[in-house]
Amino acid sequence: MLDSPTRAAPAGRLTDRLSRRLSERVRTGYWTRVVPVLALLAVVTHIPSFLRPVWSPDEGYLATQARMLADGGVLYDTVVDRKPPLLPWLYEACFAVFGSLSLWPLRTLAIVAHLITAVLLASLARGRWGNRAGATAGALYLLVSIGLSPEDTQAATFEVFMLPAMVAAFRYAERRRWLAAGIAVALCSLTKQTGGAVLLPVLWMLWQDARQRGVAWRPALAKICFGFALPIALVAVILTKPKGFLFWVVTGSGDYASLGGAWLQMLGRAFGNAGILLVAGLGFLAPVGQRLWLKYRGRPVASPVAGEAYGSTNDLWVWLLSSVIAVSTGFHFFGHYYLQLMPPLVLLGVGAVSTSAIRWRPVLVYTTVAATVFWGLGMFWPGQKLTHTTEVATTVAEQTTPKDTVLIWGMHPELYWLADRRPVTRYLTAGFLTNFSGGKDSSQEVGEKYSVSDAWQTFDQELSKGLPEVVVDDSGRAPYQPVLIPRIESLLDSKYEVVAVNADTVIYRLKK
Repeated sequence: MLDSPTRAAPAGRLTDRLSRRLSERVRTGYWTRVVPVLALLAVVTHIPSFLRPVWSPDEGYLATQARMLADGGVLYDTVVDRKPPLLPWLYEACFAVFGSLSLWPLRTLAIVAHLITAVLLASLARGRWGNRAGATAGALYLLVSIGLSPEDTQAATFEVFMLPAMVAAFRYAERRRWLAAGIAVALCSLTKQTGGAVLLPVLWMLWQDARQRGVAWRPALAKICFGFALPIALVAVILTKPKGFLFWVVTGSGDYASLGGAWLQMLGRAFGNAGILLVAGLGFLAPVGQRLWLKYRGRPVASPVAGEAYGSTNDLWVWLLSSVIAVSTGFHFFGHYYLQLMPPLVLLGVGAVSTSAIRWRPVLVYTTVAATVFWGLGMFWPGQKLTHTTEVATTVAEQTTPKDTVLIWGMHPELYWLADRRPVTRYLTAGFLTNFSGGKDSSQEVGEKYSVSDAWQTFDQELSKGLPEVVVDDSGRAPYQPVLIPRIESLLDSKYEVVAVNADTVIYRLKK
């Protein structure tokens, strides 16, 4: 017993040394210095997201879906959308914990998703081009992540929550962790279908790795396929109805994704949003362009100091190509689709600067100034549209009771959520019944005959159980206005009377 203190002393000194070493590591470690700065930047750049109750119809759709699920709805049966299930479930979970009156928990989680994306990009850049490049990649992503219309960048929608899994899939593939890469691709696809495009660079890296190292590629491919298939099978077979999942997530969007007849509108939106993103990221995209030009002219593209020691960026170009394909799928070219381009563009920009004589200061200064402009737009974005929507929702709430159902004949499902009233149908927008979409306003393929398969039969069955107390005609002059849709026109003429008009929105109430 007398020598126990002497034995305890070395153990105590060892503990003290480990404690001091850990404290020093925390104080001077790379990630303990970088992550807090990135976290602060993520919060600051997305402060505008908390200034509005809803930023986009997608948020309204997800919020309404979540309420329907909480009331006993069944996804891909009595609650439907053309999107995978992970984000509706996340909305439902947040509503269960924090209530369904505000989207602030989702906006907070969106900031966390941006932060995770930034940290993963920092890790990728650091491994290729060093510590400074890593920290800069994370910061540049967060600055450019608001470089589109605020309605596209400040909302808690599919692309935002898809990005962490997308970047993780690329990072795992770079480190030859093929099973994890497959799982990440699956999670990305289960957030939004086009997220699965990251599988292309993952397979490219597998092929390059097998070719360069002279190893068999089949075992790694089997791991990717297994990792990809397992989560999707779990969701499709166990957590949802397989037939419904297959139709709504995979096969049921053919007409929605068709070319239609709105070429000029689609091209305008495509080049318009691409131009906005170019302006936001010009600070780091200009070096990429310069590098490509020098390479085309056959001139040296690397600085004497950096050389080409940092390796090829072919995998990043394949990643960018896959993202371009994903953005183009469906030919809608909404601004929030372009968020998928940002991670590979940031890495290409960081790589171009890191391996050239270009200084970091002008890159960071320009991107910061551009982000400040977009941040200001988010803070002072015009609110006429939201004011109109809120006024209509208030009128709907005044004309109904919580037990009543409502039909919104339009493309703004956020009205259901803002009015806190139950939809009479599973089809939360007129698009399911007419094939109309906001990205193709001039398309000729709009009407009853272009609806989702059996949608009108299902709609009639739902109305046979009880007509909605209020119908909101929010179609304006769109090609699905009631006068062009006989079933809706007949329903309104025979069963409803006008009780209010707000701009081009007409509110009907069931005749007594």
